[in-house]
Amino acid sequence: MSIVALLVVVLILIVVPFFFYFIPVGLWISAWAAGVKVSIVTLIGMRLRRVPPSAIVQPMIKSHKAGIMITSDQLEAHYLAGGNVDRVIDALIAAQRAEIDLSFERAAAIDLAGRDVLEAVQMSVNPKVITTPVVSAVAKDGIQVMAHARVTVRANIDRLVGGAGEETILARVGEGIVTTVGSSETHKKVLENPDSISQTVLEKGLDSGTAFEILSIDIADVDVGKNIGAQLQIDQAEADKEIAQAKAEERRAMAVALEQEMKARVAEMRAKVVEAEAEVPKAMAEALRSGKLGVMDYWNLMNLQADTAMRKNISDLGKDNQSRSDDE
Repeated sequence: MSIVALLVVVLILIVVPFFFYFIPVGLWISAWAAGVKVSIVTLIGMRLRRVPPSAIVQPMIKSHKAGIMITSDQLEAHYLAGGNVDRVIDALIAAQRAEIDLSFERAAAIDLAGRDVLEAVQMSVNPKVITTPVVSAVAKDGIQVMAHARVTVRANIDRLVGGAGEETILARVGEGIVTTVGSSETHKKVLENPDSISQTVLEKGLDSGTAFEILSIDIADVDVGKNIGAQLQIDQAEADKEIAQAKAEERRAMAVALEQEMKARVAEMRAKVVEAEAEVPKAMAEALRSGKLGVMDYWNLMNLQADTAMRKNISDLGKDNQSRSDDE
């Protein structure tokens, strides 16, 4: 094989795949056979704009067969915006079959908003049941009531863009259960009429501002929990007890401190008395030396003290005898 022939073969092997990549003839033939008018130039332009032609042509074929007229420019613009073209076309076909008024612009907006537009259409036809977690509430008699509900919702196509999701529905239903149980006089009324919870919750219009329409709220189960009122009273009594003990301990500490203070004062006074008594002999000695006190005066003073002590002893002895006689 000559060099020229080899170059031709290599050129064919390079050019032909490149040609069929930029000019998807097979895809163009499929579109033409399905009655979808897409020119070769349009397909080449999609390649240049880095849009896979199959991602546009295949949905166009599906929509054309379903009788929905959508241009390639609309699908290409939605693809470049980050949307799911195939999902939007499936949603439009499903909406048409279910006789739901849904335009391409609305479906594209729902898809770009991050919601599954096909699931929304399916939920509009077949409502979805959302089960709430267990919600705990306390009736006025202090008994805890635990309930969980099943909420049947249907997607609202007009409110899918900007509407709140399932979390909001669950939160509002839980709030309604707590409000209804909390306003009941006794937990027995809730157990006897669990449908009162459903009626109260439905009357609040909980689906306002959400992407759903609430069809029904069914209480699946109601159980009795703890006696919260009694537990709160016990806790309050324990707290009061601890407060009283703390105050009593504070008073005892103050009494001990006062007693210690009084003992310190008595000791101080005794020390002063002893100190004063110690000064008396010094004063008498000084009086004797200076002549202000004679020996006979000192002797009379000592006799007076001895006489006073003797009289006191006799008086105490008489009191003891009288007490003994009274006891006998």
